Amino acid sequence: MNKTIFYLSQLFLFLLATLAARSQSGISGEFKVDYVPFSKYVRPMDSTKTNAESNFKRAQIAFEVPLSLKMDKYDHPKLWSVFFSGSYAKMENRNYNIQDLPIAFQGGFPDELLNTQVGVKHLRSISSSWSLLIMASVGVYTDMVEINKDDVLLQGGILFIKQFNPKLALGAGPVLTNSFGVPMVLPGIYFNWESTGALHFKVAFPEGVEIGYRMSDTFDLKAVAELSGMTAETKIGNKSTLLGYQQIIAGLRPQVKFGKHWILEPTGGTTLVRSFSTTNRKIKEIFKEKDIADPRFTTTFYGAIALKWKF
Repeated sequence: MNKTIFYLSQLFLFLLATLAARSQSGISGEFKVDYVPFSKYVRPMDSTKTNAESNFKRAQIAFEVPLSLKMDKYDHPKLWSVFFSGSYAKMENRNYNIQDLPIAFQGGFPDELLNTQVGVKHLRSISSSWSLLIMASVGVYTDMVEINKDDVLLQGGILFIKQFNPKLALGAGPVLTNSFGVPMVLPGIYFNWESTGALHFKVAFPEGVEIGYRMSDTFDLKAVAELSGMTAETKIGNKSTLLGYQQIIAGLRPQVKFGKHWILEPTGGTTLVRSFSTTNRKIKEIFKEKDIADPRFTTTFYGAIALKWKF
């Protein structure tokens, strides 16, 4: 499967699964800003590092509000809620030569990206160890050059989640999207394995991994590796195209709790992978492999700070 398409489906599943984890906490949310300074562009035709460079600055917000929350006979939540998420990224690109860029990026890399979505979610148990999670959303995914109906994506997902024990859960199900102009189903996978105690770890697909040491009730120090990115509809050769930005980061993340409701999480580290990709919005493109690699950037510093709340 084309990795841009796979990433699009898993990006949706990541939000779905993240909201599932918050579902027992009432009103919850997060505001986060992250920054990647200028790093060199690597020409995909021959993997040569050039003098061209780009940076990345992003602000994100997400929150969920329960509409109805009851405990069932298994003492598990039966939940209806609404959610909203939004991400805005600003990039500066300099010293680029057209001949160094792939055909899909002859107009240069985007200067802005905007992703927003609003939706509804339902979570319920179907047995003592199985849960059903259903979510549907509508959103705008754009490079801000022109916002029209092509930038509006409808998505929905159903996950069947098996809770093997309090520390281990595995889920799978279909993700429905109109990313290719017509509704189609893509696979979705959810995996969460975590430990408790002073020394703890967490492995979550597709979010990432972390290992940490809880020094007190209010301070935790973690080493993390995470996948994140953005998606946008754009025009290439007058054809509607999906553009993807992906990055994998690794670093240290202290976590500080302020009372019962607030958590502050700064992160400092490095980018392991940072790249762009494009896919024509045709069904036949799903399994088509590209002739050359995606344009990417050299490793550099990564910094972020997030404020989370639960009420």
